[in-house]
Amino acid sequence: MENTVSTDMPNSDCPFCGQVFESQIVETCGTVVAVGDASPVSEGHMLIVTVRHTEDIFSMNDDERTDAMKMVGILKRRALRIDPSITGFNIGANCGVSAGQHVMHAHIHFIPRRDTEPVKGVIRNKMAY
Repeated sequence: MENTVSTDMPNSDCPFCGQVFESQIVETCGTVVAVGDASPVSEGHMLIVTVRHTEDIFSMNDDERTDAMKMVGILKRRALRIDPSITGFNIGANCGVSAGQHVMHAHIHFIPRRDTEPVKGVIRNKMAY
């Protein structure tokens, strides 16, 4: 049984639903937007966020998932144009508190990687291995 919140209405307690968030939008693609991560793992770390307030990627609708994957391509091209030292990417989502999700609004992490940056994980305070 799924335990997700899905609504067309903004959530006043959600940091991704407010006007301050809107001023941080870097790119738009249909039903999703991209913003810089407030605690980036690497330079260029972005979040792909649904415009509609919905809890996680499991509650995203087909249009949102399609637009999110289009946004991954847009951000990849943008990142490589800006920084040719990028040699790889992490793309992922945390779903639920136990998985490291801190904001209960669907978002996907887009993390550029460079050969000069060792990777043991994507959540800084969880990389003790």
